[in-house]
Amino acid sequence: MRFSLLLRTLYWILKRASSRNQAYMRHIRHTSARILIRTEKGQGRVFIFEKGRLSSRSGGKWDFDVALVWKDASTGFRVMTDKSPDASFNAAARGDLRVEGVSFYAQWFQDGVALVM
Repeated sequence: MRFSLLLRTLYWILKRASSRNQAYMRHIRHTSARILIRTEKGQGRVFIFEKGRLSSRSGGKWDFDVALVWKDASTGFRVMTDKSPDASFNAAARGDLRVEGVSFYAQWFQDGVALVM
């Protein structure tokens, strides 16, 4: 439940930034990508970027350009709320996070979130 709420909250923060934060607006302006964040069991949300527009759908069964797949919801929540810049890297090294698809989009997404947070 907390993981789903975190993803929904992240969507609303990014959605608001897509119309008010100039740096973020420039970041997403020319990119079309589908970023899926989910657990191994399929709980998640897809973030859909269409050249400056952002939408999102719940669920973990969507087409994607990159998927960030967490071992479980509690691990995803814990790492995603960790303030350490190495939290995701360390989670991947432990095997708690797996990246599927084009990893460039994962870094692009993370850079965009950093502009907003």
